[in-house]
Amino acid sequence: MNDLEVPVRYVITGAGSGIGHAVATLAARAAGSDGAGQVRLALLDRDADSIRSLASELRGTGADCLPVAVDLSDPSAVGEAVEEAVSVFGGLDALVSNAGISSVGAIEDLSLDAYQRTFDVNTRATFLLARAAFPALRDSRGSIVATASISATHPTPPLGMYSASKAALRVMVQQMAVEWGRYGIRANCVSPGPTDTGLTRGSFGDREDAAAKANRRYREAVSPMRKIGRAEDIAQAVLFLAGPRAGHITGVDLPVDGGLSLTVMPLTGGTPGYRLDEIAQEATSR
Repeated sequence: MNDLEVPVRYVITGAGSGIGHAVATLAARAAGSDGAGQVRLALLDRDADSIRSLASELRGTGADCLPVAVDLSDPSAVGEAVEEAVSVFGGLDALVSNAGISSVGAIEDLSLDAYQRTFDVNTRATFLLARAAFPALRDSRGSIVATASISATHPTPPLGMYSASKAALRVMVQQMAVEWGRYGIRANCVSPGPTDTGLTRGSFGDREDAAAKANRRYREAVSPMRKIGRAEDIAQAVLFLAGPRAGHITGVDLPVDGGLSLTVMPLTGGTPGYRLDEIAQEATSR
């Protein structure tokens, strides 16, 4: 790892959209503004067109981009993608494991296939990515940042196994922090709250849908910051944890949720400003 504010060689999963797209974009821009020279980004996503488009865009900043189409539920493909990036870049400074899926539905209605795929992508993929990246990260004394969720500590119906898979991810990353710290590898999580991405469009991101608009107003009203997060908000936290400014931070789960995870007691206790009738009134007046 170098002394710059951002690492130089990345593997970023879920890079085709949302948080992963924002991480890649900000990493390229930050390296350029710091005079870091050429940042090197391995952009992993199932959607080949999206990462090819992003790679073309970021090359305009001087970034060296390697788009790799990969299904993270395929164990062999995960390791091969990391190995390709390490071979092309001559090493690796940061692994950003961001890709995720949700399984919507009550637990009693979820199929075994839905359970398995949720854990395959949200939990197992980070294990496989990190294991494949370990030798290169050991050589560079690099870092791992995984995207968990505030749902990892706050079960969230009707997301089925999503909360459980993110909770497992969170502890697994902390396990990496404990075991791999001796090699100079740091491992951390960010836990977003409600954030505008393609994954959340149907819930609260569609500005034309009445139900989504109402849900958004309510979510904004219960948040201390009174707003929904942006992908860029999460990406800034990822880049901080990935880089040398967080050089003595490992094993943390950093909530990036506008304070939403602090509101359990105010909401359940009916604190002034957090009574449900007041929240409903505020939401409808927006």
